[in-house]
Formats: sequence, structure tokens, C-alpha cells
Amino acid sequence: MRKLTIPLLAAMLCIAVACSPRDFLTRRLAADLIAGSDVFRTTQQFWLRTGIIPNKDYLSPEYLVLQRHSWITASLVSCPADVTPPPCQDVTFTPLGVETFRDLIPTSHAASQYFEVPIANRELIEVTGISKNGNLADVDFSWRWVAVNEVGAALYSGGMKYNSSVGFKHYDDGWRLVEGSSTKNQLGLEDALKNAEPVR
Repeated sequence: MRKLTIPLLAAMLCIAVACSPRDFLTRRLAADLIAGSDVFRTTQQFWLRTGIIPNKDYLSPEYLVLQRHSWITASLVSCPADVTPPPCQDVTFTPLGVETFRDLIPTSHAASQYFEVPIANRELIEVTGISKNGNLADVDFSWRWVAVNEVGAALYSGGMKYNSSVGFKHYDDGWRLVEGSSTKNQLGLEDALKNAEPVR
């Protein structure tokens, strides 16, 4: 009996060592790889422009939110030759806007009139399905934007959820997420996030 258990234990140990947790594409592994991806963790930026801008930009949904929160104000001005179409608005921060945006704009851009403001990060809600075909798989998942500051909370107030589908490929060391652009057969994470469908 003792002679039989030693080879059996040795065989089980070899099998356990040969199989990596990444060899089995589970919802948990897929969620970890998606949520840990640099593409998924990239912070959403909002580009804010002050100074003279076309009226159509001033009436965009994002600028309307900033107006509603009394962070910006504008006055009607004539358009310079390089700004079209007329009419134009001269956009400035209100005192409340200066206070709100002060810590969000890098000091190196303080003299600029075009600012990149971080507003939200993605949050993975759940992996909703996995479809495997040999060494390829498509993983469906849902996610949402989570505000990182007061401006982000104003721009992403609804908590809208999105559905995406991304490709995975099985290699000798386990499953990997297709991160960059799409391949011939699969959608990469970058394109999957760009083509996300709002949950209805």
C-alpha cells in the first residue's frame, strides 16, 4: 500500500506543478486581467479650454455642466480669424471655478488656456460571460466610470453602465488579454472600451 501512495503523490505533484492558475480562463482570472490592465486603468481626461472659443463649443454638454455649476462664465465677443464659426465666447473661470480647478490643473499649465483635467477612472462591475473557441476566447464584461473629483462627479453624475467584449488568447504560460488594437479575429481592450454599449 505504501509503495502505491508514493508514486500516486508524485504524479499528483507533477500535475499540480504543470498546471498554472492562468491555464483555466475563469471569470475571476478574466476580471483580474481586465481590471489590472494599463488600458483599463487609464484615467479619463477632460480637455477644458478658456479664452475665446466658438459658441458651438461653449454650448456643448460638458461646458453646459460647468456653467450650471457656476465654474465658468463667458461673454460674447467677435471671433479672431483663426476661430470659426462665429459667434464666439470669451470663457473665464468664476471665483468658484478657480477654487474647484486649482488643484486639478498642473502648475506647469497655469498660464495656458487649454487644460487636461483628470475626471474619472473605470470600475469593472462584473464579467458577464466567456465564450471559448480553442485557444481564443471572447469575454463580455460590464463597467462604469467612477469620478475622481468634483468635476468628474458633475460630468458623470448618472453612473451609467457599459457593456464591452474583449479577446483573450491562450499561450504556453496561460491566458492573456488582447490589450492594444484589435487583431484579425479578436477585439483588443482599447477598441472594446471605445466601442462600449451603454446598458439599457
